Amino acid sequence: MAQKLFIGGIAFGTTSEGLREFFAQCGTVVSANVITDQFSGRSRGFGFVEMDTAEEATEAAAKLNGRELDGRMLKVELAKPKTSGAREGGFGGRGAGSGGGWR
Repeated sequence: MAQKLFIGGIAFGTTSEGLREFFAQCGTVVSANVITDQFSGRSRGFGFVEMDTAEEATEAAAKLNGRELDGRMLKVELAKPKTSGAREGGFGGRGAGSGGGWR
C-alpha cells in the first residue's frame, strides 16, 4: 500500500520532477508534488512524495532525512493523515458571527 511522506526545507528552485528523481533512489515514486502559492506560483518550501510501499517510504525517510537537495537540507518524515474539521472555527464558514457572509 502506498505511503505519503512530508518533505520540508525544499529549495525554491526545486521542481516536482526533481523531487521525484531524488526520491526514486529509494524505490518507486507514485507521485511527487512541491506545494506552491496559489497566487504567485512560487514554491512554499515543502511538498509531498508518495512511495509505492510503506517499506520504501520508511527507507526514504531514514535515508534522505537531513540530506541536501539543491543546496537545502531536507526534512523527511511520514505524513500524518488529514484530520477532518481542521479548518473549522475562526473566521471560516459564514463570516465572523454575523450570521451571513462578508458585507
